[in-house]
This record gives sequence, structure tokens and C-alpha cells, in this order.
Amino acid sequence: MPLAVLTGRGPRVLRSLADRHPAVRPENVSMIGVREIDPAEREVVKSSGVRVFTMSEVDERGIAPCVDEAIARAGAGTAGFHLSYDLDSLDPMIAPGVGTPVPGGLTFREGHLVCEKVARSGRLASLEVVELNPVLDAHNRTARMAVGLIASALGQTIL
Repeated sequence: MPLAVLTGRGPRVLRSLADRHPAVRPENVSMIGVREIDPAEREVVKSSGVRVFTMSEVDERGIAPCVDEAIARAGAGTAGFHLSYDLDSLDPMIAPGVGTPVPGGLTFREGHLVCEKVARSGRLASLEVVELNPVLDAHNRTARMAVGLIASALGQTIL
């Protein structure tokens, strides 16, 4: 998993590719909308220092405070942050074209609010959208969702 290597875990040969170790401080990393973690990874994730916002927590607290906390963590002591938007975090009803569709993910509005808040932070340095599988997509719904999310993250607004 690339994130594990960036945060100082994994094969030494991969970790050593970065100029500093770890390349990314785990205390700057958050994952939002998590609903499944492999049993073998569970303890590693818990002990990693990465902040994980499960869907249960998002349901209880709401997406806005979770995103605010994640942005604060990502920006603490940094010049900006990278957003890796995993389309698997969305509910498969709105994003069916993903590799690992798990029911109960972020809604259309929650997904966009993440990106809107990132744009309003003014701290976004880079962005990637991952896990789009066009073969599994239905009438390009997931691809169109991805384009909309990118537009929101880059500052597109209603007004």
C-alpha cells in the first residue's frame, strides 16, 4: 500500500526512495469514509498514527466536522496538502464503477462537501482521483461523479 510506505512502513527499498523518512508524517494523514479494513491490516492501521474516520463516525458527527479535522491535521506544519480521493469511499449506488464497491459509503452531497471544503481551505497542493473502473461503471455515472468532484476540489462553486 503506497500510503504505508509514505508513512514509514513497508519494504526498506521502497521507503528509502524518499528524501526524508517518513516521506509523510502519519499525524498529517486522515482517511474519511472507511467502512472495511482487512483483519490483518486492522492493528497496523490502529497503531499507525493515521486518523481514520469510519462511516459510523461520519454518521454520528456529520461529514463537515470530520473534514474540518482532517484538513487541520493535513495542514499542521505543512505548506499544503495532497488529496487522494478514493471513489470507493462513495456509496456504490452513486459510484458503481469502482474496484471495491461496499454499501454504505458517502452520499453525493457528502462526497462533494469534502471537495468543497478542501477548495475553501486554500491549502490544496495536489489531487488525484483513484479507483475508477470504467468496465464496472454504469453509463459513465462514476466517471461523471469523478469529474464533478475534481471541479469542486479545484474551486467550482454554485455562486
